[in-house]
Amino acid sequence: MMDTSKLIKAYCLKTKEKNVPMHDAVISKTSRGGYIAKGNDGKGNKMSAILSETNALKAIADGAAKKEF
Repeated sequence: MMDTSKLIKAYCLKTKEKNVPMHDAVISKTSRGGYIAKGNDGKGNKMSAILSETNALKAIADGAAKKEF
């Protein structure tokens, strides 16, 4: 199993689970200058999370997410 400790953790609306590791995360900037990560829970359920700049850049640096801005 892959190391999920560096993955972004988010709430899955479909399964109502908290702290689900986000797979294939892509971070983009919102219109107001914030950061949002979009990905899936590994089972095909879409997820998204609003991140602080610090956490967003850390996830990109760790290789847990791709950059889209």
